[in-house]
Amino acid sequence: MPFDLILRGGRVVDPSQKLDAVADVAFSGGKVAAVGNGLKADPGTEVRDVSQFIVTPGLIDLHTHVYWGGTSLGIDAEEFCRASGVTTSVDTGSAGPGNFAGFRKHVIEPSQVRILAYLHVSHAGIFGFSHRIMVGESEELRLMNPIEAAKVADANRDVVVGIKVRVGLHSSGTSGAVPLDIALQVADEVGMPLMAHIDHPPPTYEEVLARLRPGDVLTHAFRPFPNSPATAQGTVKKAVLDARERGVLFDIGHGKGSFAFKTARAMLANGFYPDTISSDIHQLCIDGPAFDQVTTMSKFLCMGMSLSDVVAASTENAAMALRRPELGSLKPGSVGDATLISVKQGQFDYEDVVGEHLIGDKKIVSEGVVIGGRWWYPN
Repeated sequence: MPFDLILRGGRVVDPSQKLDAVADVAFSGGKVAAVGNGLKADPGTEVRDVSQFIVTPGLIDLHTHVYWGGTSLGIDAEEFCRASGVTTSVDTGSAGPGNFAGFRKHVIEPSQVRILAYLHVSHAGIFGFSHRIMVGESEELRLMNPIEAAKVADANRDVVVGIKVRVGLHSSGTSGAVPLDIALQVADEVGMPLMAHIDHPPPTYEEVLARLRPGDVLTHAFRPFPNSPATAQGTVKKAVLDARERGVLFDIGHGKGSFAFKTARAMLANGFYPDTISSDIHQLCIDGPAFDQVTTMSKFLCMGMSLSDVVAASTENAAMALRRPELGSLKPGSVGDATLISVKQGQFDYEDVVGEHLIGDKKIVSEGVVIGGRWWYPN
């Protein structure tokens, strides 16, 4: 088949192929068609010189809130993805079984960028989260709706990738781990992974980890004290190591209150890298301290992770967590998504959720996006 688009001469960083080399990337029929040198253009092929940039698989942000207009914390997915180089935005529990139909019809289906979702086990998802109102949806067990959640998840398997629940003092009050146990029943019923949010105890980090199954995701994994995964002595808690050993996945989910440099330094110093890097972008953190996906990735680059590892945590690893291996890769036959980035050198001020600042010498910047084998942004 003739190529629709060729990205010419960029530095291709694709951890799924252990590839870091200058090459062309060609797309045809909405998929990656070829990666190689001197790929031949046909008369109708769009060719873009990207020799100044790094080409990665389309970035996946595993933790976002993009039910714009349906919840007070939702942001516009397309605006966010343009700025952040994201081609797949995974909404994590903004909608529950009571309002997922609206999320699907009015946001997911019209979107030019791919939106996948973890369905909340609570009836209306995260409905009370704003500058003025903070109601933990998991505090009220009468809102837990496991029967409908299982039905809605099963009926929407093309876009629902798992079940979401939020536990912790701010989200489940004194209900502790009970909402998590209910959500796990739903995840078992529909054969999907679960993503668990954790904030202040109760429950403890250890109690949550003990319940999670292989392939389940603990988000806000590098959060500050209390419920930090690191000990006061700077080691990794045994329960964390045991959970990783049995296949639990650790996601960043930066957000407004869930990422600390102190925790990250301790975890990285022990060789404990996050499985996935995500922004947890929403209305209360889009203007800082999270900002976007590439800023969150930049923080880890500045703390010593290699570019390849940072890209893997936002592409290949995220695709595996979603059980969507056709994403997060530039292997021929994969979904035709790609992100162009550059790594700027200089002095850049980064902030975590407790107010600590890090002056980093690198910044990842989004330079362009390919979606479905077509150049999408910027024009």
